[in-house]
Amino acid sequence: MHLNEPRQTCTRCHRPASVCWCVGLVPVETSTRIVFLQHPRESRVAIGTARMAHLGLRQSELHEGIEFGGHPRIEELLVQPGTALLFPGPGAVSPETLPIPPRTLLVIDGTWPQARKMMELNPSLAALPRIGFMPRRPGNYRIRREPNRHCVATIEAVVEVLSVLERDPDRFVPLLRAFDGMVDRQIAAKAARTEPVRRRLRTTAPWWESRAMPDLERMWPDLVMVAAEANAHRRGSGVPGVPELVQLAAVRPSTGEVFHAFFAPRRPLAPCAATQLEVSAVEILSGRAVPEVLEAWNRFLRPADRLVVWGGFAEELLAQEGWSPEQTPIDLRVVAAHRLKRRPGSVDAAARALAGDPQEPWPAPGRAGRAVKALAVAVEQLVQEKRSANPCIRELHG
Repeated sequence: MHLNEPRQTCTRCHRPASVCWCVGLVPVETSTRIVFLQHPRESRVAIGTARMAHLGLRQSELHEGIEFGGHPRIEELLVQPGTALLFPGPGAVSPETLPIPPRTLLVIDGTWPQARKMMELNPSLAALPRIGFMPRRPGNYRIRREPNRHCVATIEAVVEVLSVLERDPDRFVPLLRAFDGMVDRQIAAKAARTEPVRRRLRTTAPWWESRAMPDLERMWPDLVMVAAEANAHRRGSGVPGVPELVQLAAVRPSTGEVFHAFFAPRRPLAPCAATQLEVSAVEILSGRAVPEVLEAWNRFLRPADRLVVWGGFAEELLAQEGWSPEQTPIDLRVVAAHRLKRRPGSVDAAARALAGDPQEPWPAPGRAGRAVKALAVAVEQLVQEKRSANPCIRELHG
């Protein structure tokens, strides 16, 4: 094909013919109506999965937008009995615990910052009964980096929930096969590419001038870095329930105060938990009861504190135990991406990119201790960058 000749595009999946995934997609009937609410920016992402899920579920709908107040169809669904929202956080219940499945399940499709913004702008969505879950296996979205290990593609999330609600996991296997095939073809196409990758030119304005960025310098005295770890069993292990919070670590870098605690597991300890958390099984099993740890956690925090996290994992684990912060935590992954002008990778990688390898010891044991140290190092560097660029700030802070 000539370089200037437009590529043939599939009218159904909107993908180039060379990576079209329609052949492997077999539509599935469901009792639950799935309604996707897609952020406009996500609709322009070529490797998004909401459209695939929509085309693969006969009873589904897809609506694009940010604010849905006044949207006739969405308002109609919101007042119907049996409508719920798939979204983690305070009040979300596991699909296994529902005595009656929802008739309609609304699914927000977008990045986590986009999804949270849509929740803020649509209070009627936030008021719906909420379903949340922790995936039983890592996602296969290898062509798009997720903010945390527990994050999965939209189609993977929908399949997992429907498999539970409709008690027929095998029926939804074709959807995952189509998704896996799309991922494999995309990886193969990237490996076969010979022309240079096109890159957009980015503006050079300081990261803190964006209105979307939190004022970390002003908030500095009240910032608390938080990391959490879970006891998670592999899918098919036969152990019921979802991943549970077993370790919580936090540091207030302005004062050096540290909080750390293990929660006594409520389920059998997963075989690989100690290795993954980089602590001993004895430390986890000797943890304290949930109410006792949460009471100590509340004593550690101050009214003006603002939590700093990496993605939504820690917030979701705490919400499962009935605790949620007064203010929305600051997702440092979003700030780091804005500052680095690329995907930041893990919290460790972001801290190294911003400030090099931290020399001080971790404030808590294991992977959680390393994570809160990396969060603190990254935030301190970002605050210093802003102070160094502004003579007035340097005078105020010496």
